[in-house]
Amino acid sequence: MQSVTVLPAPRLGLFATAMLVMGGIVGSGIFMNPHVVAKDARSSAAILAAWALGGAVALAGGFVWAELAARRPGVGGQYAYLRDGVHPAAGFVYGWSNLLVTQTGGMAAVAMTFARYTHVLCSPPWGEAATAIAALAALTAINLFGVRAGSAVQSAFMVLKIAAIGGLVVCGLFLAPRAVALQAASGEPPGPQAFLAAMIAVLFAYGGWATATFVSGEIKDTARTLPRALILGTAGVVALYLGVNAACLRALGPGGLAAFDAPASEVMRRALGSPGATAIAAAIAVSTFGFLAQGMLVCPRVYYAMAQDGLFFRSVGRLHPKSGVPHVAIALQGAFAIATALSGTYEQILSWVVTVDFAFLALTAATLFVFRARDGGAATIVRAPWHPWSTLFFIVVSLAVVSATFVEHPARSIIGWALVAAGLPVYTFWKRRIA
Repeated sequence: MQSVTVLPAPRLGLFATAMLVMGGIVGSGIFMNPHVVAKDARSSAAILAAWALGGAVALAGGFVWAELAARRPGVGGQYAYLRDGVHPAAGFVYGWSNLLVTQTGGMAAVAMTFARYTHVLCSPPWGEAATAIAALAALTAINLFGVRAGSAVQSAFMVLKIAAIGGLVVCGLFLAPRAVALQAASGEPPGPQAFLAAMIAVLFAYGGWATATFVSGEIKDTARTLPRALILGTAGVVALYLGVNAACLRALGPGGLAAFDAPASEVMRRALGSPGATAIAAAIAVSTFGFLAQGMLVCPRVYYAMAQDGLFFRSVGRLHPKSGVPHVAIALQGAFAIATALSGTYEQILSWVVTVDFAFLALTAATLFVFRARDGGAATIVRAPWHPWSTLFFIVVSLAVVSATFVEHPARSIIGWALVAAGLPVYTFWKRRIA
């Protein structure tokens, strides 16, 4: 029984935690999604407004999560906020959705993106699926050695991602020729439905800052370090994303950005020729591998926290006696991600990520009202600025995009939520076991 209740040792500092925040956000989306946004937003002003609004939402979310982390430091992060602020069933269903839909599906799809660009670079004799599985298996093994090993790999790849995105911004703003007049011309301003459709892709690219809270129990002085890392990491990503879109608009224009489904590659090709296209393929491979490293490090901590609450298999809540990590939870996440990559269904699962993920994010943000009322105005190291308005802004925009996802993809949204709802009878089963 003791193996279930023992807590992991705190080993992560501010830099490693800030890199976790950024690593949870920056995957392949910023290299691909500007094209998707441009197809719906159409004008330069609307495109930049969508990314700026997404950045404001991400920063508002970062402020909320910073205060939640200060008020509720400990293992589990968002799972624990929902468990304690709403109901244990809400926390369980959130963890269930991570394992079945959002985190596992996202990791499998990103692994295949990594494999696709790796094969562009070196063309090995085996198939892309084998490369994706090898990447997931390697990161599972690395994280089994301990949180420091997993964090070091993730931090190194995040630094490489920042350098790659910085290179793209410099090439687009200063080296690539300006877009020709036809491509540079802005289209008609989008209507509300088209703008919300653009925001789906924007918020998908910005999503992920909350995953760093999953390892809050393994962060040194977590009540101070985690809130600062959330704000620094989220602000850094907003700056990078706005820079990328400004660079793409200068080099391609809104028309060209909508026309090229791989805009980062086109910008680099115009700036540096074929070596530039090769460089951005390497950058996307690095970015996706770094995203996988972050996911494999943080996501298993949710299942570990669920097991500690008696709501999952007891073995998932055990820590390895030498490495001090939840080794069974890590192996479980790796196995599910590999199985999803093999199934070939992960592309459909990705279309459900925004509608499920941002609904849970909105619900989690609402727990700040609960905790402030419950704590009776007790002082904390960090308080979300402009609360309650900033918190309400985050909740309203998140729910608006969830609604837009239902309008754009009704069938897939319903299937995704059916999978999430299937967690309720599973919760009842585990609850009866511990009653």
